[in-house]
Amino acid sequence: MEKVRYAQVGTGGRARMYYEALSSTYKDHCELAAFCDLSQTRMDYANRMIGEKFGAEPVPTYHYTKFEEMLRTEKPDVVIVTTVDRTHDEYIIKAMEAGCDVVTEKPLTIDERKAQAIVDAQKRTGRHIRVAFNYRYAPHHTKIRELIMNDTIGEVFSVHFEWLLNTKHGADYYRRWHRNKANSGGLLVHKSTHHFDLVNFWLGTQPETVFAFGDLNFYGRHNAEKRGVTDFYYRCHGSEAAKGDPFAIDIEENPVLKGLYLDAEADSGYIRDRSVFGDDISIEDTMSVLVQYKNKAMMSYSLNSYMPWEGFNVAFNGSKGRIEYTALEKPYINAGGDKKDEGAAKSYQIRVCPMFDEPYMVPVEKKEGGHGGGDPVMLDDLFLPGKNPDRFHRAADHIAGVQSILTGVAANKSIASGLPVKIDSLVKF
Repeated sequence: MEKVRYAQVGTGGRARMYYEALSSTYKDHCELAAFCDLSQTRMDYANRMIGEKFGAEPVPTYHYTKFEEMLRTEKPDVVIVTTVDRTHDEYIIKAMEAGCDVVTEKPLTIDERKAQAIVDAQKRTGRHIRVAFNYRYAPHHTKIRELIMNDTIGEVFSVHFEWLLNTKHGADYYRRWHRNKANSGGLLVHKSTHHFDLVNFWLGTQPETVFAFGDLNFYGRHNAEKRGVTDFYYRCHGSEAAKGDPFAIDIEENPVLKGLYLDAEADSGYIRDRSVFGDDISIEDTMSVLVQYKNKAMMSYSLNSYMPWEGFNVAFNGSKGRIEYTALEKPYINAGGDKKDEGAAKSYQIRVCPMFDEPYMVPVEKKEGGHGGGDPVMLDDLFLPGKNPDRFHRAADHIAGVQSILTGVAANKSIASGLPVKIDSLVKF
C-alpha cells in the first residue's frame, strides 16, 4: 500500500500532536515527508523528538521562505498547517495551488478577506481542506449533538454559553503572539472558533447576525497600574520581578518550552514568555456576544480569560425542555505539559430537563487524550479516513471553518462599530 505523504509547516507547540502521531500511530499508512518553519532550531528539535521517542528518521527541513521549493521537491500529498494564525491563508492557498490537500489547525484564518481568498482558491483548485476541530470529537460534545439530533428537547430556540479561561491557561494568550490581534484575530477568533463551531455543529445551522461587546479589563499594564502594581518587567526569563509574579512562567525549567522557544530565539526572534501586563496587548479579555442563527435560534455567549477555574456552562432551551451542560477542565499551557491534558475535562455533567417530566442525568463515556478524548478520534478521522463510519458528520471542511470564524470576525467588527453585523456580508461562498 502506498503511503500518504505529509509535509508540515510550522513546528511550534501546536505541531507536536501531528508529527508525533504520523511518526508512531499512523506510520504504516502515512509518511512524514518534511518540516518547514522560520526556525531551524525548532525543526531540529522536532526531528530529534521523533527520533528519540519513536526511532523515526529525521525528515528534510526547509526555511519558510523555501515553502514552495519544499512542495516541488518533496511532493507531499497533504500539507499540515500549524503556523501563526495570520499566515494560515498563505500556506493553505499555496499548497492547494501546488496540487496538495490541506489539514489546518483552527482557526482557518483570522478575517473575512483571508477567508474569501481561501474559498476562491479552493473553488479554483478543487483541492480538499480539513479543519482540525478536535472538540467535535470529544465524547461529551458529541453526546450533545446526539441528544439534539434525537429531538430530546425538541426545536432549540436559545443557547446560553459561558466559557471561563483561568489564570493559568487564559493568561497564556497574553504572553504569546496571540496578544496581538493582527496575529490571532483576538480570542473571539482564535479561541472561540472552538465554541462557535460547536454551536453550529450541535444545532446544524450557521450564524446570521452578530452583535458584541468586548474590552481589555484585567491584563495589560494600564489595568495593573489601576490595581496598584508598580513593579513591571518585559519578559519572565532573567527577570527578578517575575520571580514573585503568579502570572509568570519559567520556560527554562520546562524542556519542551526551552527546546521549542528559548533555544530558538536567535533564529526565530520570538519571545514566548512576555509579561501579561505589558503595554502592547491589543486583544480583549472580557467578551459578550449575541448571535442569531439562520434557523432563528439565538445565543448569548461570554468569554472571560482571568477566572479562578476553567471550563464552561451551556444551556439549551427547546420546545420540549432544556439541556444543562457543565464541564470543569484542566488548566493547560500550550507546549508546557502533557498533550493529553489540553482541554481535558476533570468533570462534566449533562442534565436533561423535560418540560413535563423529572430531570435526569445523561451518562457519557470518558476517553483518554487531549481535548476531552477528542484528539485521538480526530487523528483517526484525519489519517485513517473511512475507518470509523461517523453518523454525526464531525469532519469539518473549509466551509465549516469559515462559518466558525465569521462569528468571531463579525463580533470584532461589532465591538469596533457598536453595530450588529450580517454574516452574509462578509464572505461569498
